Amino acid sequence: MTDNNQISKQTIFSLFKDAVLGRQQDFTTGSIRKAIFLLAIPMILEMLMESIFALVDIIYVSRVSVNAVATVGLTESVLTLVYAVAIGLSMAATALVARRTGEKDSEGANQTAVQVIFLGVFISILISVVGILYPKEILALMGGEPDLIAEGFGYTQVLLGGNITVMLLFLINAIFRGAGNASIAMWTLILSNGLNIILDPIFIFGLGPVPAYGVEGAAIATTIGRGTAVVAQLAVLFFGAGKVKLAIKDLLVRVSVMINLIKVSLGGIGQFIIGTSSWVFLMRIMSEFGSEVLAGYTIAIRIMMFTLMPAWGMSNAAATLVGQNLGAQQPERAEKSVWITSKYCAIFMGVVSLIYIVFAPTFLGWFSENIEVVENGALCLQIMAAGYIAYAYGMVVIQSFNGSGDTKTPTYINFVCFWLFQLPFAYVMAITLDFGPIGVFLAITLAEILIAVVGIWLFKKGKWKTVQV
Repeated sequence: MTDNNQISKQTIFSLFKDAVLGRQQDFTTGSIRKAIFLLAIPMILEMLMESIFALVDIIYVSRVSVNAVATVGLTESVLTLVYAVAIGLSMAATALVARRTGEKDSEGANQTAVQVIFLGVFISILISVVGILYPKEILALMGGEPDLIAEGFGYTQVLLGGNITVMLLFLINAIFRGAGNASIAMWTLILSNGLNIILDPIFIFGLGPVPAYGVEGAAIATTIGRGTAVVAQLAVLFFGAGKVKLAIKDLLVRVSVMINLIKVSLGGIGQFIIGTSSWVFLMRIMSEFGSEVLAGYTIAIRIMMFTLMPAWGMSNAAATLVGQNLGAQQPERAEKSVWITSKYCAIFMGVVSLIYIVFAPTFLGWFSENIEVVENGALCLQIMAAGYIAYAYGMVVIQSFNGSGDTKTPTYINFVCFWLFQLPFAYVMAITLDFGPIGVFLAITLAEILIAVVGIWLFKKGKWKTVQV
């Protein structure tokens, strides 16, 4: 029986309901298209909620000042280094939990989950100390002007100081996704970002006894929202009915499990440190062109993330399917899942690219009335949208490597495409040849296209099917 026939027995609404409610499924048997749908829908909704919050957040912040928007851009460039560690660990968590789930080893999945949380807490404490003590120095290092630093250092201090909420939100949701409980991850992010959206205007502009904190208020709202969601995540892990269910007896440091986790996560951390440090240097180059250009770039990236997040949702679904099916000794099913998911993602991104190319100035105009901000942001969005189909294939294939536990291959790909190509190209085009911001925009798009080409070539070689974790 074909996948289409299996899906036709249920209405789309029924499948959507199953996906959102998180009814338990075995993703190692049956229809691959149905499995992709059931995993991807909550992951897409999860990422969309994150994107909606990012857009709402920047709308509020843009009403404070241009410096406030630029502060968000500079701080988030630094915070991406925190994301690099969190995402690297989360890739290992998803791969290992998915593999143990595919092997029907619930105890192994539980042990992996605990070690992931322990590592996340330890790392976030170290980052908090630096963020709390040196926020002004961090903004200065990123090229922030004195008036920007004076206005925005509180935002940097709160967001980096409370990074444990970011870290654990990433890691625990990765555990849920690896186990196939994507709907739980979705609901916790809805809680987090729903609170953020409600609290943002209260803390930014003030309400009743709450004073107006300006851009710092956005960081306070974000930290409260994420912190509340983390408490909910832990409650589900200990008292919920998911495939990963923890007890007090599980709260032990298990050296062998942690070493295996660290071993797998090093490649993931490495690839995202390469990618995000490249992003930091690109932001540093952009800061040479003034706050208006920087603000336009920051807004464009936020708009772009609105559609990249659903694509990430589909790629995360592919990663879970790869991990679970390799655990169930079904590598061919794992590979087929990747190609089907890539096709769906490419269709989606292709449609979005056309919309962005045509309507980019309109979208930027929603966030700023400054002509220079709109012009530069629209140009950025249009150039990056031109590579969206390649982005789609690149994201799915790279995440599929990670889902298999092969985090080294994407690290090598990122090193070549970001450090050896993107950064030199961006600097030469933008600064040396005096093309300005357009040089950076072109570098971003061309690097992502290169990642897709190299990733597909290596994926077809099939070495990822033999990785043991």
